[in-house]
Amino acid sequence: MDNEQIKLLDKENIMHTYSRYDVCLTKGRGVYAYDNNGKEYIDVSSGIGVNSLGYCNPGWVEAVQKQTAKIQHISNYYYNEVAGELAQKLTKATGMSKLFFGNSGAEANECAIKVARKYSFDKYGSNRNHIVTLKNSFHGRTIATLSATGQDVFHNFFFPFVDNFDYAEADNIDSLKSVVTDKTCAVMLEVVQGEGGVNILSQSYLKAVEKFCKEKDILLIIDEVQTGVGRTGKLFGYMHSGIKPNIVTIAKGIGGGLPIGICLVDNTLKDVMGVSSHGTTFGSNPVVCAGANYVIDTVNNQDFLSDVNKKGGYIKDSVLKIKGVKSVRQLGLMIGIEIDGNVGDVAKRCSQEGLLIITAKTLLRMLPPLNITYEEIDKAVGILKKVMEEN
Repeated sequence: MDNEQIKLLDKENIMHTYSRYDVCLTKGRGVYAYDNNGKEYIDVSSGIGVNSLGYCNPGWVEAVQKQTAKIQHISNYYYNEVAGELAQKLTKATGMSKLFFGNSGAEANECAIKVARKYSFDKYGSNRNHIVTLKNSFHGRTIATLSATGQDVFHNFFFPFVDNFDYAEADNIDSLKSVVTDKTCAVMLEVVQGEGGVNILSQSYLKAVEKFCKEKDILLIIDEVQTGVGRTGKLFGYMHSGIKPNIVTIAKGIGGGLPIGICLVDNTLKDVMGVSSHGTTFGSNPVVCAGANYVIDTVNNQDFLSDVNKKGGYIKDSVLKIKGVKSVRQLGLMIGIEIDGNVGDVAKRCSQEGLLIITAKTLLRMLPPLNITYEEIDKAVGILKKVMEEN
């Protein structure tokens, strides 16, 4: 099919829950993607942070292909070597105790909510189930994770939402304390609010939240769905501040392009969820876990992470020189760009010029592959510069 046939097929058969760019991708390698006409795009969005090692990384492809030829699915009624290996790598790397495998960030956060409420139920009874999240947060699109999301725009249509969620101002410890009650069982936050506008929370704030939660026996949940697995220049974003959360959720980049969600818990919570308290059909899929094993083996390396930080700083310095750029919010390779003009229009123009870049509220957003080269960075920034100067 040509591009127009692909678009028609989509319009006639798929729910229009996304406002698509006029781009039909059919293949990719590294930071580059191509349409059916052979047009080349340099992608600094990575499928919203999913393709952490770029498109079709050879080592990742080999790991997935080998596993596909061995066994493609194992019911969770049986033991799974590949999942066990991945779990061990993640618990060792984080110091967490155990984890649950799901299929998405929303599922990982749903599990975190259940763990927090179950822990509090077991220890304090049924009425201590209040959870505080932050304004401008985003935690998923299930009913529960929409309820946890601190953006009014998402709290519509799907009533009734799940009760007992409230929202504090980000980076404001007094606001958090004012929202917490004696019914609060958990605080849930992102160390960088990706969908909320690449808002980077301060280390002093994160440490203050950790201290306050420990004093009140309130669980601290860190949503690392977008910030995890090297994206911020540490294996996980919370590691910049040295805090130790009770629950960490990850997804997106850990799979390298295949669907996965993971909820990690500390030693206090390792036995909270018993048989039949939670479950999933496809979680811990061996093919997905094989790809994730390759990703974690690649990313969990200090030299690799140091390069992520250097490349992020290089992008920031380069982008700040572009006419019309007002500021850059950057932590590792998680980058938000404040510009003069409409970000949606600029992103559209970039796609026409062969650069795939996305938005976050009023900012342009870059989440390039963690192994992007400096030459590729220069090419991407050059296209953005051209578009901004013509805008």
